[in-house]
Amino acid sequence: MRKKLGCLHAHHSNIEYIEHAFQNIDNVELVHFVDPGLIQQVSKGTNGLAVKVKEQLEWMASCSIDVILITCTNYIALLEEEQLDLSIPIIKIDEPYFETVYEEKQPQTILFTNPETVEGTMNRLQQYAEQHEKSIDVVAKVIDDAFELIMQGKKEAYNTAIRQTLQHVARGQRQISVAQLSMVEAAQQFEKESALTITHPLKTLVKFVMRSIE
Repeated sequence: MRKKLGCLHAHHSNIEYIEHAFQNIDNVELVHFVDPGLIQQVSKGTNGLAVKVKEQLEWMASCSIDVILITCTNYIALLEEEQLDLSIPIIKIDEPYFETVYEEKQPQTILFTNPETVEGTMNRLQQYAEQHEKSIDVVAKVIDDAFELIMQGKKEAYNTAIRQTLQHVARGQRQISVAQLSMVEAAQQFEKESALTITHPLKTLVKFVMRSIE
């Protein structure tokens, strides 16, 4: 029996990444929900936004969805699960990403393009470490002025900015990862060009989701 995976995105450009990741999974039907308004609101402050996230997830659950996948780190950071009363699993895209990050033992640099996602993601990373009694040396770095490019639909310029930063950061001695789904394509391109391994949110996502569905 096919399961419906409801995917909540903050930007339509993330749809193709999830579609590509699940293209060979026959028993999963993807249903996409996109609400870019939250990104605009976060820059003004987070007061009241948790209520909006709650309403969005409840709306998705009412659409005969079996599992919810949240692909936006802003949504994840604002989520107050204790306020939800849903009977279906909620998967946060940063959870399998955190697993992958902590499998690496060497020091790491985590790249972001959206500065508004850094604090929430790094706080959750620390919480994950404490819950799983793990420890690792990680630092966050924002690629300045890049996020505006993807918001303006300038995808190639966005990817170029990320690849250039990856090339610069790769000269150091730290493992590199990209924290946002919108950065995955550039990371994969750089992997092919450099033969280096870049950790990103899609590395183990499908396996993680299938464990939750099964």
